[in-house]
Amino acid sequence: MVETSARIEFLKKIHLFYGLKDDELLAVAEQLSESSYAKDSVVFQQDSKPESFYLIYSGKVKIVRKSQSKEITLATLVKNDYFGEMALVTNRRRSGTVTALADTLLLVLPRAGFEKLFKTAPHIRLNLDLAIRTRQLAQSLQFKWLAPDEVIYFLARKHPVVLYQNLVLPLFALVVPLGLLYAWFAIAKFLIVLFAALLSSVAVSLWIVWQVIDWGNDYYIMTNRRVVWLEKVIGVYDSRQESPLSTILSVGVETDAVGRALDYGNLMVRTFVGKIPFNHVSHPDQARRMIEEYWNRSKEQAVGMEKEAMKNAIRRRLGIPIPPQPQAAPVKPADVPQKRSRINLLRFLGANTLKLRYEKGEDVIYRKHWFVLLEQAWIPMALTLGVVGLLLYRLFQLAFIPGRFISFEGGLSVDAWAGALIIAFFPLFAWVIYEVVDWSNDIFEVTNDQIIDLDKKPFGTQTRNAAQLESILSTEYKRIGILGELFNYGTVYITVGGTKLAFEDVMDPASVQSDIDRRRAARIEKKNQAAVTAERERMAEWLATYHHSATEFIEEEKKKNQKPE
Repeated sequence: MVETSARIEFLKKIHLFYGLKDDELLAVAEQLSESSYAKDSVVFQQDSKPESFYLIYSGKVKIVRKSQSKEITLATLVKNDYFGEMALVTNRRRSGTVTALADTLLLVLPRAGFEKLFKTAPHIRLNLDLAIRTRQLAQSLQFKWLAPDEVIYFLARKHPVVLYQNLVLPLFALVVPLGLLYAWFAIAKFLIVLFAALLSSVAVSLWIVWQVIDWGNDYYIMTNRRVVWLEKVIGVYDSRQESPLSTILSVGVETDAVGRALDYGNLMVRTFVGKIPFNHVSHPDQARRMIEEYWNRSKEQAVGMEKEAMKNAIRRRLGIPIPPQPQAAPVKPADVPQKRSRINLLRFLGANTLKLRYEKGEDVIYRKHWFVLLEQAWIPMALTLGVVGLLLYRLFQLAFIPGRFISFEGGLSVDAWAGALIIAFFPLFAWVIYEVVDWSNDIFEVTNDQIIDLDKKPFGTQTRNAAQLESILSTEYKRIGILGELFNYGTVYITVGGTKLAFEDVMDPASVQSDIDRRRAARIEKKNQAAVTAERERMAEWLATYHHSATEFIEEEKKKNQKPE
């Protein structure tokens, strides 16, 4: 039986009940009942009626949804987590089956008590709204980079007000096609005016669609392991900035007058190597409490794991059997995402050829900005476009003279100007392709253990400079010139020993520097962990030696104190 005082302390650790006063927490604690579930027993089935809200006091559960004869694991929840709220709030049947993965003790709040709490406590409504949005969004998305036992606790997009702000200019731009259509109907019905109206309407529509997709492609995520900022610009930029929970130093909220009125703001997650901004998220104060709760959990788990590791090290030295540790369930082959031939075909055709940033496994690849490509290839591009324009103009002229383009009188003959332009097109186009491939082959790569500057000439030589992450002494970035400021590109300088490596003309150099610093910190932390493990083993050896020596000393003292017969 869990005492009421223990229940209150338990509730205080859960962000959901943040903002409740002590008497309100007492009222909730007194309504809770206890239910114990043995391993592999079912708490409730999918599609059953929602009758209660559940808090995990100890143990672990798994939520599984059956869909079209397939089982999808939605989440694995542990102590201090909760579940069952979505069906109660939305008044729908259970979306999944919950099964105990170990002996589990649940604190259960009946539906009547939950609904009363939801109606009378505004903090609970906001906290639940944030949690439900997270779980609904997490169920609709699949992030392949998540570990099998990794749970998403916070997932959000930017507030819709950001989308509305970004749509102001495209909506104003609709005036252009509307004005052209009016001119075509009311003033003069020239085909060129109608064509311009249709072309501009398509362009503005694509602009609006692009803004919506771009807004929906940015995600802010916190799991039981890390905080992540996903940012994607279609065909241009694909970024994932992340930090382990153990590297978080603080979590802050920044809001302005409009943000306070509409309840959105910026969350600043500060880490050892900088900060990860969660910009324009809804309910920022509740989100901060949620992140802080799981951050504190990670610290408690780290302390517990260190203590257990020390115990096991001493057990090994003393020859005491180590208790079996719970093993993570193996990933079934069906659960591993299979690569599709369509994706492989896209990669073969060069889906990443023009991307300025993309990821390949654990590695991050950067390219120079498109302005560098224009500087290299503007001459062949201009000549190619000029030839294409002249060819189209010549074909337009020949369209009104039958038989001039291709003639079979007296043998096959082709218009001299058109033929010359077609012949000129191919070497110029090959020149453009060469410059694009040359630009694309100049890449900067950040792996888990090193940075690489790779420059490869098509059909030519390859130059590769690399440095270990732990050898980096400092990093800095510079945006040079007005174009660098306007289009946010510059050079990141990495000092290694007495030399410098430069990631030249990369887009968003601040993020590139942050990526490098974050990887460097992770690499150094890994080495530090190895040093801590070695020190732990050394201390365990001392303690084991002390234990054996103390036993020997006691035995020797007993022998000395024994009286001779």
